[in-house]
Amino acid sequence: MKLVFATHNRNKFIEIKSLLPGHIELLSLDDIGCKEDIEETGDTIDENAIIKADYVRNHYGYDCFADDTGLEVDSLNGAPGVYSARYAGDDKDDKANVRKLLNELEKRNDRTARFKTVIALNLKGNENLFTGVCEGFILHEQRGTNGFGYDPVFLPKGYDKSFAEMDLSEKSKISHRAMAFRELIEYLSR
Repeated sequence: MKLVFATHNRNKFIEIKSLLPGHIELLSLDDIGCKEDIEETGDTIDENAIIKADYVRNHYGYDCFADDTGLEVDSLNGAPGVYSARYAGDDKDDKANVRKLLNELEKRNDRTARFKTVIALNLKGNENLFTGVCEGFILHEQRGTNGFGYDPVFLPKGYDKSFAEMDLSEKSKISHRAMAFRELIEYLSR
């Protein structure tokens, strides 16, 4: 089975590909010649995932899944949420996003947060959504060099290492993206 994962992010592509069973050939947007950056104009994480999966299906004819992820911080009323990738500006700078988040939380005691991933699958024109949530806390400083995005400041509940201190196999067992992806794989295996 060929499936397109609607992403240009190599780190995310590699992370997801490592979770796939061998009978699914995973293609990226670059693999199918899609150079454009699909605009995420939705008001929710769910809507953004649907927009991307539908775009690939409608413009390129491939079965496709797309994800959108947001970091929701309780004391910031769920921010950055749907705006996580561009929290500090439209250039989607991970380091700037983390700096802004740490500045926003500097004088706050409640640092509870969660990563939420929604995967939209457009398979033969039928759409399904799969959701994964990882509860945790925002650290006071960055720790670790693995991963990407907010990984250096996110401490999953029940663990003493940030996502960025974990290797890919450790993170893949508990991450929001892995949870949503396991649901997707289970669905595709039926």
